[in-house]
Amino acid sequence: MKEIAVRVEDNDLEKAMRILKKKIQNDGLFKRLRLKKNYEKPSEYRRRKKREAQRRLRIAEAKKRMRNRRS
Repeated sequence: MKEIAVRVEDNDLEKAMRILKKKIQNDGLFKRLRLKKNYEKPSEYRRRKKREAQRRLRIAEAKKRMRNRRS
């Protein structure tokens, strides 16, 4: 696991908490905790992994189309 650190400047704790939550969300910690909370059947695991792969593929294709339009 990576170490996540946030520096508090000028005693602005609210801003530091927002930054920490964003870092944790981007790291995927919330998602991992939610998945580990309950048992996931092997069929559900495969289905979820397939959906995630399709989503990544869609995003990659959209980025590729955007790059081609700019050229």
